[in-house]
Amino acid sequence: MLFSSIIFMFYFLPVVLVLYYLFRKSYPVKNGILLVASLFFYAWGEPWFVLIMLASLAGNYVLGILADRYRDQKTKARVVLTATVVLNIGLLFLFKYTDFVIRNINEAVGTNIPLLNLGLPIGISFFTFQALSYVIDVYRGNGRVQKNPFYMALYIAFFPQLIAGPIVRYSTIDEQICHRKETWDKFSVGVCRFITGFGKKILLANNFAIVADNIFTTYANGGCPTALAWLGSFAYTFQILYDFSGYSDMAIGLGLMFGFKFEENFNYPYISLSIGEFWRRWHISLGNWFKEYVYFPLGGSRVKNMDKVIRNMLVVWVCTGIWHGAEWTFLIWGLLNFTCLVFERFTGFEDKKIPDGIKWFYTMFIVNLGWTIFRSPDLVSAGKYIASMFGIGTVSLWTNTALMYLKEYGVFFIAAALLSVPIAKRYNRLLVDKKISATAVSVLNLLYPVMMMCVLLIGITYLVKGSYNPFIYFNF
Repeated sequence: MLFSSIIFMFYFLPVVLVLYYLFRKSYPVKNGILLVASLFFYAWGEPWFVLIMLASLAGNYVLGILADRYRDQKTKARVVLTATVVLNIGLLFLFKYTDFVIRNINEAVGTNIPLLNLGLPIGISFFTFQALSYVIDVYRGNGRVQKNPFYMALYIAFFPQLIAGPIVRYSTIDEQICHRKETWDKFSVGVCRFITGFGKKILLANNFAIVADNIFTTYANGGCPTALAWLGSFAYTFQILYDFSGYSDMAIGLGLMFGFKFEENFNYPYISLSIGEFWRRWHISLGNWFKEYVYFPLGGSRVKNMDKVIRNMLVVWVCTGIWHGAEWTFLIWGLLNFTCLVFERFTGFEDKKIPDGIKWFYTMFIVNLGWTIFRSPDLVSAGKYIASMFGIGTVSLWTNTALMYLKEYGVFFIAAALLSVPIAKRYNRLLVDKKISATAVSVLNLLYPVMMMCVLLIGITYLVKGSYNPFIYFNF
């Protein structure tokens, strides 16, 4: 079930909200409603996948209890931790990577091992990471064990962040499960945040998807006119931002409607002046997860030997690339980011007195190049497409098709560029600091809900006419 769908917005969500607020004074009942709703939400598209979810919940609940019980017994605690990693990474590997490994073995050795062709449970990369962080935090003593299996299940399966994040650490939500307060302010902010994400997804990401998909698919074998190749890469660069940040906005907004406060997942990444800054602003919850559970345990940057610092960074970025998908393009994309981060770290790039314009151009060039690799179905296609971007193997530098796309979608490119900078944040700051007249504040406060309603209504018209609507990160 998609957040940006008629069935979710006009049937599922209203019913859940009504039931939730009817029993809002009873934590066990309202949490039970959210858990049942979350499992129903997950089972909507592929019912049997919910069995995998339930198995993961049961296994990690037991492992959390054991991690708490044997925390002071070093050997037993490590056995529990190992079992946790084996269960979660094993589950992820089975469904996401097994066929990739078999396929590459067949190609390398010439064998004919049959593929398993298992369907990929939606959001498995997200809920396995949340389950891992829960047990590891209990093992470390950084979080209390949840002895109520239904509350532990709610943490992992809560439908707003279940399928595409943000990845929420248990310590962030532990107290909220039984002590959150629903308020009108939270609810109204949550509704506006949901509509903002809905607008990003429906009005921007979906339109950029049409441009990117048409160009990448048409020229999968290379030969794309240079201008059109760049236009396709720009379209995907905007698509993935507004697709994923839009989902995160909707998830955060939904959480607020039910009294939960999730951490931010995006912070205007396309204004970054380095790749390091970009990754402090993009998919923040994933970056923090790898930092906390992979980079720091390896020694992080505290190790004296610089070779080990590079090794630790390499491990993190290999894992980050692989996490996104079972294809060589994701690994190369991860290694591209690793290479740039190493360069920036050991040259002091961020501290150098280089004009911000040059830093921004370098950063966005690398980001755009990386997203082109990320979007391509395989390395051969990626290589051919990037060659076209630099005029290699193309029939022309320009084509009227590029002009046609610019005329038809130009307004979306302009809107996307403007919204990728913190205009809204500065607008809110003006209101908070009262640096404008009271009359202007009144006018802006009146315009804001009108604007939200317009975004919602226009977005709904796109849904009714059945526009392109999948989420990119559902594949991960």
